[in-house]
Amino acid sequence: MSGSSNSDVAGKRANGRIRRLFGRFQHPDEHVPAPPRDDTALSGCTKICDCSDRQIVKVTGTLRTVTLRPRAGVPALEAELFDGSDSLDVVWLGRRAIAGIEPGRTLIASGRIAMNRGRRVLFNPKYELRPWDRSSE
Repeated sequence: MSGSSNSDVAGKRANGRIRRLFGRFQHPDEHVPAPPRDDTALSGCTKICDCSDRQIVKVTGTLRTVTLRPRAGVPALEAELFDGSDSLDVVWLGRRAIAGIEPGRTLIASGRIAMNRGRRVLFNPKYELRPWDRSSE
């Protein structure tokens, strides 16, 4: 009985450490401005809310969170992209980090939409980092 409680405590400690580590990569929602909706149309992008399963799309938005989340034993860098209408997950399989992919960064991503657990996902998209908007800081 005491052996299982020690492993429970150790598991909780490990989970707390992991949560704190991933928390460092997250950006609070209230600090991430959504790009103007007309920016989506001007750049030839589709609004995320209008994207459907298996559609090839080009979307733009601001990264809200960036986390390292393994998938099937393979490292995967996962980010939430928000454009003011909705959000989707952008996942780079086999990557632990990508220079410039960080919360608050605006990017344009293109690829085929997949639905995973009811959420839109772009796996290994082509992407273009947009310049930092220093005027909002």
